[in-house]
Amino acid sequence: MSTLPPATAHTAFDYALVDVFAERPLEGNQLAIFTDARGLTAPEMQAIARETNLSETTFVFPRDPELERKQGVRVRIFTTQEELPFAGHPTLGTASWLYWNHPHLQGAETISLDLQVGTIPVRFSPHEDKFGIFGTMRQNDPVFGPPQNSSELAEILGMPPDDIDSAIPVQTVSTGNPFCMVLLRSLDAASRLVVPQTAAIENYLQQHGAKFFYFLTRAAAGSEADWHARMKFYNGEDPATGSAAGPAIAWLVRHGLAPSGQTVVVEQGVEMHRPSRLHLSAKLAGENISEVFVGGRTIPVAMGRLFLP
Repeated sequence: MSTLPPATAHTAFDYALVDVFAERPLEGNQLAIFTDARGLTAPEMQAIARETNLSETTFVFPRDPELERKQGVRVRIFTTQEELPFAGHPTLGTASWLYWNHPHLQGAETISLDLQVGTIPVRFSPHEDKFGIFGTMRQNDPVFGPPQNSSELAEILGMPPDDIDSAIPVQTVSTGNPFCMVLLRSLDAASRLVVPQTAAIENYLQQHGAKFFYFLTRAAAGSEADWHARMKFYNGEDPATGSAAGPAIAWLVRHGLAPSGQTVVVEQGVEMHRPSRLHLSAKLAGENISEVFVGGRTIPVAMGRLFLP
């Protein structure tokens, strides 16, 4: 029987694995959380994120308890390709782990993370009759880019022009991470969605100040969701994208397709067999959108230890 190497402060890093925006274990978006990343360099964190091979991996840097109460718990977020200033399911999932395990903030109604985009608070609503914990993050107020040409985008994506719904404009929106929001006409259009990794698409995103596309269409009747979403990125697909969900609800509310201040439910990850549920709301006052909230359930599924030389 094999044995693990001895753990030392310099070679062993504990991590937890959680499912975020999940209604039950083994659904939603997976997240690896390195619970004490002190001593790791940025290149090491990037290499570890490639090792986990998940959409994102987070690294917690414990600080003085009073500083954490005032400024939030310091967290850095990495994809397999790069560090991100903000991402939704890593924020919600990491705050949930802290709700269960932080030595001073355990069980707190609100836990804030100190991210590169600033302090992001997450509020918790325990429901003992369900898996995990339900949390809601308040994202930064949205920034809207100018409307884009849907026919031009359809040509670049190689899709029929009628697949893009003209009810609201294609538009880049950001609450910390910029996404190009695209409304699709049907679930059939969503099922046929392909976003090839081409220079034309990369140039389009750069030209319009977006990181990725986020596609939405009306959810099927009986799905218990209002909207159906897909997000293709790098060479794969994301099961749930909290940093796109905030811009999405801001965009929908601003253009009158979602009610101001009321919660709507977005399903994502269905096509990749990782069904996710995101609970979204935003308020419209004049032409301004604020109070952008993104919520969902986090479920713990595993714990482990990673060893470095």
